[in-house]
Amino acid sequence: MNASGPGYPLASLYVGDLHPDVTEAMLYEKFSPAGPIMSIRVCRDVATRRSLGYAYINFQQPVDAERALDTMNFEVIKGRPIRIMWSQRDPGLRKSGVGNVFIKNLDDSIDNKALYDTFSAFGNILSCKVVCDENGSRGYGFVHFETHEAATRAIETMNGMLLNDRKVFVGHFKSRKEREAEFGARALEFTNVYIKNFGDDMDDDRLREIFSKFGKTLSVKVMMDNTGRSKGFGFVNFEKHEEAQKARGSSLPICSLGLSPADAVADMNGKEINGRLVYVGRAQKRLERQSELKRKFEQLKQERVSRYQGVNLYVKNLDDGIDDERLRKEFSPYGTITSAKVMTEGGHSKGFGFVCFSSPEEATKAVTEMNGRIVSTKPLYVALAQRKEERKAILTNQYMQRLATMRALPGPLLGSFQPAPGYFLPPIPQPQTRATFYSPSPVVSVRPATRWSAQPSRPPSTPILRAAAAPRRLLSNISTMRQASTQVPRVPPQAQRVANIGTQTVSARVSSLSTPSRSSPQYKYSSAVRNVQPTGHVPPMVAPQVGEPAVHVQGQEPLTASMLAAAPPQEQKQMIGERLYPLIHAMNPSLAGKITGMLLEIDNSELLLLLESPDSLHSKIEEAVAVLQAHQATETPHK
Repeated sequence: MNASGPGYPLASLYVGDLHPDVTEAMLYEKFSPAGPIMSIRVCRDVATRRSLGYAYINFQQPVDAERALDTMNFEVIKGRPIRIMWSQRDPGLRKSGVGNVFIKNLDDSIDNKALYDTFSAFGNILSCKVVCDENGSRGYGFVHFETHEAATRAIETMNGMLLNDRKVFVGHFKSRKEREAEFGARALEFTNVYIKNFGDDMDDDRLREIFSKFGKTLSVKVMMDNTGRSKGFGFVNFEKHEEAQKARGSSLPICSLGLSPADAVADMNGKEINGRLVYVGRAQKRLERQSELKRKFEQLKQERVSRYQGVNLYVKNLDDGIDDERLRKEFSPYGTITSAKVMTEGGHSKGFGFVCFSSPEEATKAVTEMNGRIVSTKPLYVALAQRKEERKAILTNQYMQRLATMRALPGPLLGSFQPAPGYFLPPIPQPQTRATFYSPSPVVSVRPATRWSAQPSRPPSTPILRAAAAPRRLLSNISTMRQASTQVPRVPPQAQRVANIGTQTVSARVSSLSTPSRSSPQYKYSSAVRNVQPTGHVPPMVAPQVGEPAVHVQGQEPLTASMLAAAPPQEQKQMIGERLYPLIHAMNPSLAGKITGMLLEIDNSELLLLLESPDSLHSKIEEAVAVLQAHQATETPHK
């Protein structure tokens, strides 16, 4: 095989049929004897990072890649034979079908290697695959030759030959579109007719008598059960298509083939036999019927989606007392409602429902007016309804965007949470040209673990001295963080935190007066830094600033909306949870962990309001307790 030929100039191999646990290191160990390798990549799922079962190996020299292809194809790695082929980056060449051969009626014992060995005598093979499922071979496969001439020789020689005592069909590969076009043309000339719904007292002779008036029949068969009784359907095979056309009725398969309604008019379809209206139509294979039913279902689904696009609203956070009529009444001022439904389970509301308007304008107005409105003590969430596939795609896209953002950030974010106890980040080395920021006293490494996660906290064994500078790209974000008040809050002895260390000087006055000195070291602090005063040093000057409303919880530092917004998304819930848990624990110690986890599902802005309003928090806690008790009551009978 010529690896450097016109179509395959690169020394890159595709390795397929890999075990999910195969890694790049395993492949390197396997393929490195063939020659120097430039790179190996196992393709993985973006979200789960699980192997997709194939990889690409780039050699330095095409001759080494060719050697690996010739000597290592179908070798076993972790119990699976691998399949190697040249990597073809042009999908047009892969999908053109030139040189591709289709083989069917294969014996179950024939695998990829046996098929390769059988057809390699006719020319160079680019790829060879027997299609399999969880039960083994499906009885057909493909062999892609390098040239069309080699494929033609293989077809002329092997078509109709016996492989493991089975006569195989070998022909040129045809795309699905080509096969459907050919099948549609053949279906127009059908001779086999399917009849159903004629009862259980029909036999072959009587069925032949009924249909023989349309022309000569080659075979007639009424399907019987084990007791010899008719199953209510059968087949009549005519000699000519015109005769079958006369007997066949106005059936959906014919309409789907593009015939006019006049062509579908026939004598027997819809006629009464034995007091029953029979169905007469073209006989279809099971796969064809399933494909046709699937197309009809998808068509109906698309029609339904288009009909409700932009007019169907999703409403959640409904009070338990709201039923269909109440839901319709609340939304009726905004337009004509075609349907309103509260979803229930066991006669109890599930807390959400749907309202369908007659026009998109009415639905848009309802969303604008009703979203956030309090109905029966609860604020409603109203939005356009989405299909499950759309929601899944949106959530996946959001997750991937957050993942990409996190990967793009260089190292840990300053001002965010410290790592969990026992895991320490090394100090970030500082260039001498930049200002360095130190903690004047030892700072413990972490905050305690969250109590609602049932993980006990433990103090670190050794305090850590931090030295870190904020990356320039984060300055804009750091500047938006909460400004400290003139009174620096006391840091709890069990967990101190260095937060919001930036490159801003305290004030122009401090900057102008600062000079390096051994006896009086100078430090630069951001406006929100909190540290224990260093012994023997001059305390930093902090300019008085105006504080903003903050949530104060005993034993916790104040929490403001801007401080929460400046934190990374994955840390925001933890910051709220640490302040929410002690309040819930004071009201309901036994269920504090579960209730905290439930309330953290609420939007952050609403959680801040709950922290500021004890009455609202108490109401939410009572709702959560009621839900837990109801769930426990439903689970008890099943145990």
